[in-house]
Amino acid sequence: MSELFESTAAYASAVCYLAALTILKPLYGAEPDLYANLASFCRQDYPAPVQIVFGLADPADPAAAVVRRLMADFPDRDLELVINARRHGANAKVSNLINMQIAARHETMVIADSDIAVPSDYLTNIAANLGEPCVGLVTCLYRGVGATGIWSRLAAAGIDYHFLPNVLVGLKLGLATPCFGSTIALTRTTLAKRGAQDCRSLLRLSSSPMSALSDPCANCCCTTFAGHGPSAPWILSVLPASPLPLPCRLP
Repeated sequence: MSELFESTAAYASAVCYLAALTILKPLYGAEPDLYANLASFCRQDYPAPVQIVFGLADPADPAAAVVRRLMADFPDRDLELVINARRHGANAKVSNLINMQIAARHETMVIADSDIAVPSDYLTNIAANLGEPCVGLVTCLYRGVGATGIWSRLAAAGIDYHFLPNVLVGLKLGLATPCFGSTIALTRTTLAKRGAQDCRSLLRLSSSPMSALSDPCANCCCTTFAGHGPSAPWILSVLPASPLPLPCRLP
């Protein structure tokens, strides 16, 4: 299984053109380390234009102040905040994405959770893999880190010792072709080819037989769990790690 961890940094060096892209960041609440996590996306070493669209449903959400601080601290970055309470069904996150998608200006889109932080070559690796022939979706594995206390460490252990090994075994045996919410990269063209009109269809596309995960490239996300008891609501934040993006290939 060691080949799953082999670096494919050659992807990035072999690609002579990296497309402009839009990152969609659905937000809800000012979770721990939110500023640092979002700022890691503003510090990407990427040679093409990058637009980051942050989405909220409630103008009173404390995450709005975090985004405005980012806008002030990174005036050279293309950052936009969309606040729209319109619902498109029961799933609040997908509703947020649909509302945000209207503001996206680029063909390539990367949907990334608010609770992850990434190294500076994250976008280069993601985009290089997405540019490979027959690749329709690119996703990212992640690992957990306990922030404080036994409960957060147990939650992180569940990611590291249950979820992650299961994914690797499933990939190796050809039993699974998943995309993970931490990172989903795709193009508008892929959505159109699959009959998708908007981000609502990502729920179907990310689990459909269209993809087979393969060829992991360098770097993956690291999720830090913070909690204070078995009944406490889990709060997720993320620290930089070594991401492991996995391209999903179209048949």
